[in-house]
Amino acid sequence: MEVRYGLPKKVLFCKKCNMSNQQPMSSNEYKHSSKSEKETMGFDKDGVCNACRFNDLKDNGTIDWNLREKELIELCNKYRKTDGSYDCIVGSSGGKDSAIQSHVLKYKYNMNPLTVTWAPHLYTDIGWENHQNYVHTGGFDNYLFTPNGKIHRELTRQATLNLLHPFQPFILGQKTFVTKMAYRFDIPLIFYGEVPAEYGENMSVDTKKYTNVGEEVKNEGYSLDPVDGMEERDIFLGGKKVGDYLEEGIPLVELKNYLPIDSQHLKDKEIDFYYLGYFLRWVPQEAYYYAVDNTGFKANPVRTEGTYSKYNSLDDKIDGMFYYTRYIKFGVGRTMMDSAQEIRNKHLTKDEGIALMKRFEGEYPARYEKDFLEYVSMSKQEFSDLCDEFRSPHLWKKDSGGVWKLRFNPWD
Repeated sequence: MEVRYGLPKKVLFCKKCNMSNQQPMSSNEYKHSSKSEKETMGFDKDGVCNACRFNDLKDNGTIDWNLREKELIELCNKYRKTDGSYDCIVGSSGGKDSAIQSHVLKYKYNMNPLTVTWAPHLYTDIGWENHQNYVHTGGFDNYLFTPNGKIHRELTRQATLNLLHPFQPFILGQKTFVTKMAYRFDIPLIFYGEVPAEYGENMSVDTKKYTNVGEEVKNEGYSLDPVDGMEERDIFLGGKKVGDYLEEGIPLVELKNYLPIDSQHLKDKEIDFYYLGYFLRWVPQEAYYYAVDNTGFKANPVRTEGTYSKYNSLDDKIDGMFYYTRYIKFGVGRTMMDSAQEIRNKHLTKDEGIALMKRFEGEYPARYEKDFLEYVSMSKQEFSDLCDEFRSPHLWKKDSGGVWKLRFNPWD
């Protein structure tokens, strides 16, 4: 039976949190083509996923959180400026995670962060309200950058057609915008949020930095040299080479916002990168409550389609389709991801997670369907047919009524 995307042939589910071993890890999007193969969630001999094992370390005494906070204080003391200029930078959407990052840095550790935002494809009403509350209630300087809408729409369409990955242009822009702004404003310190090992990336419990320029990394999704050695024309955007866009008449200048900064620039200015979640114990639900209390963050007034929660990934009308297309390609939906995280943080039991998945996993995000289809210039039937083309046979089958069903579920 055909297995696509380099996924494991045998489907397994974590004994503790229900997460699938088909869950992809972060990858180098600049090399992402239709032929790319994914690194996926690792499991140990006891059938427990890497994310669970890492989260266990947060509470079993392995990590001395008091000592790590002292490290953070020393780091802030090293970089804090007294002339009114920015001493650190935080990429921010106005959501709960960026809210707690920037707020504790500014109001607890007396840093002066510049917050920068790469705009969503299409702001939701609640997303825009939260961004404004973040700036005006939270109290932050913020640069909001909105890329050329025509180009962004074309890249999103290509990423959907070639990769079934409509969120890729946003991911590319968001990742590179922070580093470019740090370079432009001579800001020496970049803070990211939680350590990726929280979600299963193969990293040591002692990983505190994003990476260093020129350093070899286990996962290419965290390299500061993602296009090292590549010709510019051979870089992939939306599953299509830059050279192909140039031949179609799109000038290189229109694509530059999506391409990474020269890593030598970061090295020359000695810009440093740290995960705040290394120093401070990271719990998404607690980040939500903190953001509500301190930056005016509001949950969605209605349940988010595809899951049970109301406070995750609210700002973009394409969010729902991003999670739905991951479900199609990897058999991992939004409810599985949300519930697994809450099981690891002891807010849900394994059985409660399964009950939620039975109700909401794989739900089609119809609320902004019209906006999404217009954005990528596709009909509903075209999108449905495209999704079917991307289903891996080892994950999917049709039942007697011709309806697509996953071959394996954690409750089987």
